[in-house]
Amino acid sequence: MTTQITPADTSKMLDICEIKALLPHRYPLLLVDRVLTWEANKSITAIKNVTANEEFFNGHFPHKPVMPGVLMIEALAQTAAILSFLTMGVKPDENSVVYFVGIDNARFKRPVGPGDQLKMDVEILRVSRGIWKYKAVGTVDGATALEAELMCTIRSSADASQPAGQ
Repeated sequence: MTTQITPADTSKMLDICEIKALLPHRYPLLLVDRVLTWEANKSITAIKNVTANEEFFNGHFPHKPVMPGVLMIEALAQTAAILSFLTMGVKPDENSVVYFVGIDNARFKRPVGPGDQLKMDVEILRVSRGIWKYKAVGTVDGATALEAELMCTIRSSADASQPAGQ
């Protein structure tokens, strides 16, 4: 994480090119399409446009397409990672890796399917000993689709085998 960034406006939208500069994920696992707003050290709002062309709908489920819950959690985690990098004022380098440390209180309230726009709101609860904890909520048309508390750590792939918080 060596490249410093200096955001001029923390409410600025981020497009897909700016998102790709902050995340190592690429299709089909890049699950954030746009950042609508963010504030360093506080929160971020982003969207995932769910289309019928998503690969996972071929098998989950062909007769009633539903976005897998694990991918909705991953979309929230990617949104959280973007907020973390923006908060730290750095762009990750090719050795940066964001790992899940824990997922608590995950609840799925409604299915998400083709044509839905998953709006993801993530708030930093705390950062301690290299562990970031977030409250994350995903909504579709204003209705809660899922919520969870996420914990992640950011590591260099060179020291990724070290325990979190060391």
